[in-house]
Amino acid sequence: MNFNGLSDKEVEASRSKYGSNTIPDSEPTTFWEEFKETFSDPMIKILLAIAALMIVMFFFGYAEIYEPVGTIVAVLVVAFVSAKTGVASDTKYRELKDSTKKDQCKVYRNGDVVVNDVDDVVVGDKILLQSGDKIPADGVLVLGELSIDNSALNGEAEECKKEAVEEDFQLTEEITGDTFVDKQSLFRGAVVFDGEGILDVRKVGLKTMMGKMAEEMQEDEPDSPLKVKLSKLAGQISTFGYIGAIVIAVLYFGYFVISAGGFSAYFSIGASEVIKDIVDAVSLAVVIIVCAVPEGLPLMISLVLMQNTSKMLEHNVLVRKAEGIETAGSLNILFSDKTGTITKGMLEVVDFFTADGNLIPISELSKHTKVKELIDCAIGKNTLSMFDAEHRVIGGNATDQALMKFIGEDTYHALMGNKKITITACQSFNSSNKFSQARIESMGKTFYKGAPERLIESATHYLDKEGNEKELDKALLNKRIEEMASKAMRVLAFGYSEHCMCENEINKDTVIIGLVGIRDDVRPEAKFAIEEVQKAGIQVVMITGDRLETAMAIAKDAGLIQGEADKVITSAKLNEMSDEQVKEMIPSIRVIARALPTDKSRMVRLCQEMNLVVGMTGDGVNDSPALKRADVGFAMGSGTEAAKEAGKIVVLDDNFKSIKDAIWYGRTIYHNILKFCKFQLVINVAAVVVSAIAPFFGIEEPLKVTHLLFVNLVMDGLGAIMLGNEPAQEKYMKEKPRRRDENIISKKMMTQILVMGIWLTILSFAFLKLPFFESFFDSEEQQLTAYFVLFIVSALFNGFNVRDEGFGILKGLDQNTGFLRVIFMIIIIQALIVNSGLIPLALFTWIGNMFSCVPFGIKGWLLVFVLGFTMIPIDLIRKSLTANKE
Repeated sequence: MNFNGLSDKEVEASRSKYGSNTIPDSEPTTFWEEFKETFSDPMIKILLAIAALMIVMFFFGYAEIYEPVGTIVAVLVVAFVSAKTGVASDTKYRELKDSTKKDQCKVYRNGDVVVNDVDDVVVGDKILLQSGDKIPADGVLVLGELSIDNSALNGEAEECKKEAVEEDFQLTEEITGDTFVDKQSLFRGAVVFDGEGILDVRKVGLKTMMGKMAEEMQEDEPDSPLKVKLSKLAGQISTFGYIGAIVIAVLYFGYFVISAGGFSAYFSIGASEVIKDIVDAVSLAVVIIVCAVPEGLPLMISLVLMQNTSKMLEHNVLVRKAEGIETAGSLNILFSDKTGTITKGMLEVVDFFTADGNLIPISELSKHTKVKELIDCAIGKNTLSMFDAEHRVIGGNATDQALMKFIGEDTYHALMGNKKITITACQSFNSSNKFSQARIESMGKTFYKGAPERLIESATHYLDKEGNEKELDKALLNKRIEEMASKAMRVLAFGYSEHCMCENEINKDTVIIGLVGIRDDVRPEAKFAIEEVQKAGIQVVMITGDRLETAMAIAKDAGLIQGEADKVITSAKLNEMSDEQVKEMIPSIRVIARALPTDKSRMVRLCQEMNLVVGMTGDGVNDSPALKRADVGFAMGSGTEAAKEAGKIVVLDDNFKSIKDAIWYGRTIYHNILKFCKFQLVINVAAVVVSAIAPFFGIEEPLKVTHLLFVNLVMDGLGAIMLGNEPAQEKYMKEKPRRRDENIISKKMMTQILVMGIWLTILSFAFLKLPFFESFFDSEEQQLTAYFVLFIVSALFNGFNVRDEGFGILKGLDQNTGFLRVIFMIIIIQALIVNSGLIPLALFTWIGNMFSCVPFGIKGWLLVFVLGFTMIPIDLIRKSLTANKE
């Protein structure tokens, strides 16, 4: 049949009527978009509201400008760091994508076959498909025969045969899992294993199955677990701050009333004095709110995510969206594609055994000389596959290619170079015979390769391990073959006959050389990774387009199915169940077979409705919608562009160990965020209490607004670096997963924050009010300056406490060398601020005045360091007491 194809005019008409074959790519992440996105963060909104309030008060003369300006600067830094991280991740991804050449296809146009970009294909085009080609659009086969690999669409690695139909055949509108494996339908993204044929294009672009998946990926993503937790924390802190501020303001105002002798006496002092007192009370309330909100937390999270995004590249993990790392550590359930993810994504020989059922390890086959020589001939001289100049196996079907890799390139070339071993007659494999054969006259043998049942019915003898001919026990061999089939292996038999080759027949004197088990085998590293992930309390579910028996066998080998309680279900059964019924079954599901893309998305949605944090791994177009919908999608680096576009994380080496590392780093990041929260909230609690109570003890402002600015920006910003690089610990992978909406602050964490906050408060008032401590200073200004230093030094010593929940507060310092450097840096900065008045320059005088600091003597410095150090023994006592209770 000849095809002229469409003319240029017909191409334009078709494109105008049915649309382009382009599937729109997502827009590149821009700095401005990422910058704006930061301002949707709940904590940032609180900071901006406080800054606005402080600015208003400044214009009325009741506040310093430093705090709102400093807060706005902090917010801008957070926005800048977050935007820079987002753009850098997206740029890395696009560089990876641009390095891949655009797909092309051979299309009939204007009477010739031309090579065009896939995007140029239109409805009505006739596409020439040959072995190795990727199908560019949806349609039907109208000429030839093809063997198709649909794994990119349905996750199924087995070959699917396609036969030609008449051109008026209609492509079905309702696509199911069975449509992919019917006799004539071809879909964009599938790959031609073998054969040659003509595709009649019926659907292009967004109307193709791949296009519909791309559209589904445009849905809004759920909030990350970290964002949910931070929103909750922001709400709690806001409530605490606002209620505390109102209560303190009322009490402060009441203090004025009581001091004046009652309401009548108080209001008789005049309206101007009353208004001044009200303003003072409101000012104190604002200070309380400023103290309560952890301004450094958004900056810390941005810095930690940025640091670890670049660090993960060293582990072959490209983080497309920074929050994806932390989310990986929060997973409750991980849905994994099978082909190319749990398995290697290609057929290979995994077992070799003789007809008496004895297994010969593949690595030891060369020791069995006679068997090895004959099996090499039965494969190497009886195949359509070969090694090319680039050492790749080409030609033949997937089974032929697996067998060629089994004998190896050196053996293949040795056979081809041996002029004494020449094929004198041969017959290729066909579906009716189920075997192929080749005659080598110089050896006096006809070699067979094919379905075991075909060789067994003609064979009478077999070779044992030593190469001796023995009588065949067919019942024993059939039992062994059934065992192999139960492990999802395709079994092939090899034999030889001393008689001449007979077309379409196997000689009755055939001797069986041996048999092989072939399958897409489990990656060795996947077994280990699955075990590690399961130990971390994460449920792993394999979701695949493969048939039930194959899926079960692979799942058992991978360690997913370990007992009768572990359930295996098919897509058909799943779709008979209501959402509520599926939710009840989810905790025990380990495998979903014959799955459609819609099944994957549905399972992700249902798990999220159960408040579970959901991960999805995959490499095919069929995985893309679920990768997008999941809280974190792990796309394989060798997978389709659609999968990589959908995932938050791209695993560059397709290695499950990298997924485990991402989970481990995610948990480490979360722990480091918790450490920082404890570090900062102790400061905040103490600052709130001290600022609230001090006026009642006659101390108007023990901590100035500029002091709080130093705490919230300089110290917390450096503290983020200090604690954000804390090393990963093995114990993190033994913890239970966290719920999506669980509180960041646990009861245990709250106990530590309150105990240490109260101790710092006691320390503060003792230092400010006891005469003993006054004797260390020459003036009240010096003592208040020293208190500022004490507050910071105490917080720094508490930084050691939060490093470990036990007593190993110095453990791992060698892996976080920045910790001590940051502590010394903060101390040096504070020493410069305190002693800036000693430097006779206007700038340093201004700095001293801004922070209300004056120099004080060495005795005072020693005192504040000794008092600050008490934070460590006090917390060790707390830990020992709470440990005894536990």
